[in-house]
Amino acid sequence: MSRLLIVDDDLSLREFLEIFLRKEGYRVDVASNGQEALARVSQTTYDVVLTDIRMPRMSGLDLLSEIKSKTPSTQVVVMTAYSTTDTALDAMRRGAADYVVKPFKLDAVKVTLDKCLEKRSLIQENATLRKTLEDRGGARTLISRSPAMAKILDMIDRVAPTPTTVLVLGESGTGKELVARTIHLRSDRKGGPFVPINCGAIPETLIESELFGHQKGSFTGATRDKKGLFEAAEGGTIFLDEIYELPLQLQVKLLRALQERRVKPVGGNDEVRVDVRVIAATNRDLAREVGEGRFRADLYYRLNVIQLLLPPLRDRREDILPIAHHFLRDFTRSMSKAIRDLTPEAERTLLDYPYPGNIRELENIIERAVALETGDRITLESLPDPGSGSLIWGREAPTEASDVNVPPLERVERCARAIDAWALRHKDPLDLEEILATFEKALLAKVLKRTDGNKTEASRALGVTFRSLRYKLDKYGMDAPEAD
Repeated sequence: MSRLLIVDDDLSLREFLEIFLRKEGYRVDVASNGQEALARVSQTTYDVVLTDIRMPRMSGLDLLSEIKSKTPSTQVVVMTAYSTTDTALDAMRRGAADYVVKPFKLDAVKVTLDKCLEKRSLIQENATLRKTLEDRGGARTLISRSPAMAKILDMIDRVAPTPTTVLVLGESGTGKELVARTIHLRSDRKGGPFVPINCGAIPETLIESELFGHQKGSFTGATRDKKGLFEAAEGGTIFLDEIYELPLQLQVKLLRALQERRVKPVGGNDEVRVDVRVIAATNRDLAREVGEGRFRADLYYRLNVIQLLLPPLRDRREDILPIAHHFLRDFTRSMSKAIRDLTPEAERTLLDYPYPGNIRELENIIERAVALETGDRITLESLPDPGSGSLIWGREAPTEASDVNVPPLERVERCARAIDAWALRHKDPLDLEEILATFEKALLAKVLKRTDGNKTEASRALGVTFRSLRYKLDKYGMDAPEAD
């Protein structure tokens, strides 16, 4: 339950607001002047302080300064008369979250307080994230000994202090969101919220509302005004993951938001100014998608100010064991295990695997091994076959139960033999695009067969969005009926 402090020298107003806000579900304390308010603030942490500006002995502006110096995350709302709105604006420049003008409507006060509470929640969540990153000793920080990642880390250090838009590219599981969080935490916006959104995980009918908010009654189910994620990220960073999945009609509106720094809620007439840094990411080749008309060129150029291309884990093998050991320490701590290391055999197995799922797959492998291991070191027996839970690069999913136990290197060799056989059959120079298309089509057919044609289950099994799967099926002319 949120805790509020009302500060006003008018007894009747204090009691009136206290009764109303208690009925709305808040825990409410009151103070008749600034000194009494500071005494309460020193003993209790308040989510929001609602204070009058003109009070004897200590003004609301002085109280604001004292509160922000003691508890910066506390949101302060000032109350003012029409004749002193300039003073209220001055209060906002000094750190007040908002102001209300007397005489005010109670509904307006409630909306203002809810906005402040939402902002405080995001600030606390961000602070928790930073503390978690520190407490976990780097398990969720960027770890690298490879030259390829050294260049990425150098670019992050150079771009983080700027307000520049960043486009992060890389295969699934390479750590694109972690890069975005690192940029945020190394920027002057680190005290503000970091708001991630997966553009492919939200239905097309709802994504505009999620990004830009909506007005009450603007569509069925819109029973109240809702602030969008751009507004929620005010003063911080918004991370648009899988930006390629954003529908074309929304790409136009996003471009305007980036250019004008304003958003218009669904059903609204007025635009809202936003101060947000944008970091976008995708595992697709956006330049190619622009060329083929599936992504707007103007939005691509607006996003692609600074581009970070993350290498897959198979191309940064110097990082495999350092990352594995960080995950080992992390999961050992969280599971209260006494595991201190990996055996040499286990390390060699990890080094030999191609990691189609990249860092995310390595994390899952270590988590499973820690859960199963009974000794003080991760042994080969505790490691899963790294490919048993994944779709191995260049090869269809196992067709027989015994295939699950095939060692990783043999899987890669089978893939190479399959490509050799394909080349011998065609007796032509190898065409990489055609080879990959052949394997992709076979894989799609296999997964759809196993899910009885259910596209939703197939997309989940493949680790892609429903729209991505539908695009691939259309691309290859594979008409798969949706099963119940």
